[in-house]
Amino acid sequence: MNAEIISVGTELLLGQVVNLDTAIVAQELSALGIDLLYSAVVGDNVERLRHAVNTALSRSGLLIMTGGLGPTTDDLTKETTAACAGKKLALHQPSLERIQNYFNEKHVSENQEKQAWLPEGCHVFQNDNGTAPGCAFQAQSGCLVIMLPGPPSELTPMLRNYVVPYLKQGQEYVIVSHNVHIFGRGEAPVAQMLDDLMDGQNPTLAPYAKEGECYMRVTAKAHTAEEADALCQPLIEEIKRRVGDFVYSVDTESLEELVVSELKAQGKTLATAESCTGGLLSKRLTDVSGASEVFHMGCVTYANQAKEDLLSVSHETLAQYGAVSEQTAREMAEGIVRRSGSSLGVGITGIAGPEGGTAEKPVGLIYIALSDGERTWVTKRSPIGRTKSREWHRHCAASQALDMVRRYLEGLPVEADY
Repeated sequence: MNAEIISVGTELLLGQVVNLDTAIVAQELSALGIDLLYSAVVGDNVERLRHAVNTALSRSGLLIMTGGLGPTTDDLTKETTAACAGKKLALHQPSLERIQNYFNEKHVSENQEKQAWLPEGCHVFQNDNGTAPGCAFQAQSGCLVIMLPGPPSELTPMLRNYVVPYLKQGQEYVIVSHNVHIFGRGEAPVAQMLDDLMDGQNPTLAPYAKEGECYMRVTAKAHTAEEADALCQPLIEEIKRRVGDFVYSVDTESLEELVVSELKAQGKTLATAESCTGGLLSKRLTDVSGASEVFHMGCVTYANQAKEDLLSVSHETLAQYGAVSEQTAREMAEGIVRRSGSSLGVGITGIAGPEGGTAEKPVGLIYIALSDGERTWVTKRSPIGRTKSREWHRHCAASQALDMVRRYLEGLPVEADY
């Protein structure tokens, strides 16, 4: 089945609101093995919306509309799409009652009641987080049409809880995907290492870039999830064999999730001392639920005096080598271990830019240290030869620190050749 998505709203078209709906729906369609061929954003204009819908109905087997189902006069999706599909609207009493209960009123206003008028004979998806229900129906052209509310907080649970199971009923095959996450090797070199593996039909292999890292998606199709998973596993193992210990997980979405999980499993704790990352490493760790079990404390020591007072970095080290140096990073990591009593400590210092760099110490130069109280390892991030943002340098430095912790916990060489 070939699919198309039309997101409705002038605010999306003008960029006043970021269109998250298309990405959310596209990801679910991919997981179902449904090919998405087109996506579009249309403003709140009947003629342009009618043209977009008629085009979609003529060329796609599945049309998913997002947005424009609300109570205001510019919510035109339902009326326009139903007319194009040859459907009349009828009052859906259960939806009206849900709207009444939502507002705790027996008689809601006419514009609120408008949301309960749905295409005749449609399958209704209840809205557990708002008022506008979604629905599915077949157009006269044979295209299956699904209409969903626009706010992601309403669309996402409706899609996952009701629409995906509805679509699965008509699927002969099951699609299973696994993401092999890689840090320390970019998308292009990894793709080159795995080039011959990307010609397969079932399973398939595709590269994806993330901020400062990449992942390879392995996807297989079979009659059962177990059969599809079994097809994926040999390819996953071959990727791990070729890429080696730069693979940090299969399906764990982030380095911080993996690190928190491994710290818990080993009964270890972590503390951080940050300069140029400004607390970003601590933030990413504490974004993970349950991090309080393993994360003791974080210090943001931007000024040299703070490094001396809080971390016991020696005045002589700062005077001789400077704040951005291997020696300072080492003493920061060792200092936070002593101060926190944690099993492990990370120290990060560098120049994130865009200002502050020199010929000797350019923007992008960052030192990251890891200490377990007895041994200390330091890695150096050097400028990569092209301009990168302050945010990019900070994010990648925090990721590299997490990967060093991951390597330590897994018994791998901590000072990897990144």
